[in-house]
Amino acid sequence: MTKAFVYAGHPAVGNMVSDRLCAAGWHRVTDAGAADAVITYFTVQTALEDAYFGDNGIVQGARKGTLIVDLSCTTPTFARELNAMACVDDLVAVEAPLVVQDVSVPDAFAARENLACFVGGEEDCIERAREVLDLLVGSVTDAGGPGSAQLARAAYSLQAVSHLIAAIEADALYHAVRTSSDMGEIAGARAGALTPAGDELLAAVNDGRFDGTYTVEMFMAEITAALTTADDADLILPQAEAAQRLLELLAIIGGSDKAPAALSLVYREEEACANEGLDWSRAEQAYGDHHHDHDDDDDADYGDDFGDAGFIDDDGMTGAYPGFN
Repeated sequence: MTKAFVYAGHPAVGNMVSDRLCAAGWHRVTDAGAADAVITYFTVQTALEDAYFGDNGIVQGARKGTLIVDLSCTTPTFARELNAMACVDDLVAVEAPLVVQDVSVPDAFAARENLACFVGGEEDCIERAREVLDLLVGSVTDAGGPGSAQLARAAYSLQAVSHLIAAIEADALYHAVRTSSDMGEIAGARAGALTPAGDELLAAVNDGRFDGTYTVEMFMAEITAALTTADDADLILPQAEAAQRLLELLAIIGGSDKAPAALSLVYREEEACANEGLDWSRAEQAYGDHHHDHDDDDDADYGDDFGDAGFIDDDGMTGAYPGFN
């Protein structure tokens, strides 16, 4: 008997889910009450909550025994809440936050081997979800009970953003020195990388590959989930918060649909940004009268701008990006 699934959330991930499951003999439907499995991936927390708990939401509409697989990056608290509600309604729920291993690939979701996930939930639920997860991703890591996969994903996100920012800033250093000094024979060199992923990212920056299916919007959602998880534990993570401010700056000037490699443009000349459709005047409008010229090293205090404009709240958490507000 052919199995039916419902997908809700970001269309890029939805295309991947549909392609994989339909190739395996599943068929897509629109009614959760007619589905054997419901799969979700959202970058905005309020949309995720509405999808599950809103009027005519998934928890309310799915029939008993339906498999629920959430691929979103959210918090352990939300994952446990979803698991508890699913148990009350006799649903089979797992959290399986998605991981894109090489974020520089133009179509990051095309190759199953480029995708992984952590999975958390009750043991019998995880076993039930194995068939679907193995179709979607190349590697599945069992993290434990409800909430554990989101915690593992948050820890992964913190390390991923650290590596990405380090590679981007290494490139920025090379670019700044090459364009301001006579570098002679090494003028064409680029920064090296400590990891293969960093090397792929730097190659994308060097080649000007700033578009892709895995976007800054998705990356920001992952970091926001990690920061919210830390906030729930009364933990301040200055490095991740600073990285999120940079990503918010890129989003404000028009880069939310760009690939993460586009963060390198924040360090480049205004002309380079304009060539990629980025507009620094949007930042000036967002910050009001408290903006600085981003080309002026003495005035490049973006942290003050974000605070004055309301992008960082009193607890140091991001406030402008709608992901987890």
